[in-house]
Amino acid sequence: MHKDHIRLAVVGATGAVGTEMFRILEQRNFPFASLRAFASERSVGKTIRCKGKAYPIEVATPEVFKDLDIALFSAGSETTKLFRDAAKKGGCLIIDNSSAFRMERDVPLVIPEINGDDIKAHKGLIAVPNCSAIVMLMAVCPISKLSPIKRIVVSTYQAVSGAGAKALAELEEQTQDFVAGKQPVAKVLPHQIAFNLFSHNTAINEAGYNGEEWKLIHESKKILHNDSLAITATCVRVPVMRAHSESVNIEFKDARPTLEHIHKALAEFPGVKVVDDRENNYFPMPLDASGKDDILVGRIRNDISNPKAIDLFVSGDQLRKGAALDAVQIAEYLVKNDLF
Repeated sequence: MHKDHIRLAVVGATGAVGTEMFRILEQRNFPFASLRAFASERSVGKTIRCKGKAYPIEVATPEVFKDLDIALFSAGSETTKLFRDAAKKGGCLIIDNSSAFRMERDVPLVIPEINGDDIKAHKGLIAVPNCSAIVMLMAVCPISKLSPIKRIVVSTYQAVSGAGAKALAELEEQTQDFVAGKQPVAKVLPHQIAFNLFSHNTAINEAGYNGEEWKLIHESKKILHNDSLAITATCVRVPVMRAHSESVNIEFKDARPTLEHIHKALAEFPGVKVVDDRENNYFPMPLDASGKDDILVGRIRNDISNPKAIDLFVSGDQLRKGAALDAVQIAEYLVKNDLF
């Protein structure tokens, strides 16, 4: 199919990731013959703009997919499960931001800069990884090419916008209440988030890990094609508006690469920007990462407690590279290689 004939849709168009998708489609001038926007009934009557045109919000039904080629999904796991079969029957390829099918064997889980070739094995659905996994692996991947990695220990500092627009509004409201001397009230998140932080608000499993940690661990292994990689994670929600940050300790199987080689590998990797100014104590920050496509990497140093390990700190916009941008990049790969 010629790229100018692509019939594209965004499902979950009015959510935080969906609206970001429309911005990115315009910014990257993604080619399409038609574009449709789907959301819930309460959004019907609204429009969303892309490339100078307003697109009306529609409610998706199983029948719409026969008239589509690619659908970018960001409406939650249940929506993807509901429409997966209809999309496949209609010949529409799904690029899904939910966790519904990420760990299925026949579903590619893709960060294009890292394992783009996995897209070629798709069977009608391609999954976008967890945002924390994307942010971490964009830094880990170029380093892993220098020397095999044995173990990763990661702690995340996750922005409130990752929990949705209502959680973001709650942080703003609680902050205003706190400054005004009022007691902040938690309605969306389980605890006060203003001037506080807490373990990521997903269910704890029998091993004692929450859902976000479990995704980060197991999705990373799948993306890197390395089931033997040892990973442990602690995921924390922090009172930051946008962009996740992570502290990452990487242990190598053999001798660790030099810091010079690590800097060079990171600087040359697409989608990564090194921010490592020791003299001015300037390193990756969520304020700098917000609204940007690159993953910022810094605090690159040898681990003095382990001669085979290094430490680093990363920040990345979880709505862009951690979700919407990754989905659009997958679509671009499909178009470029005529894989749908």
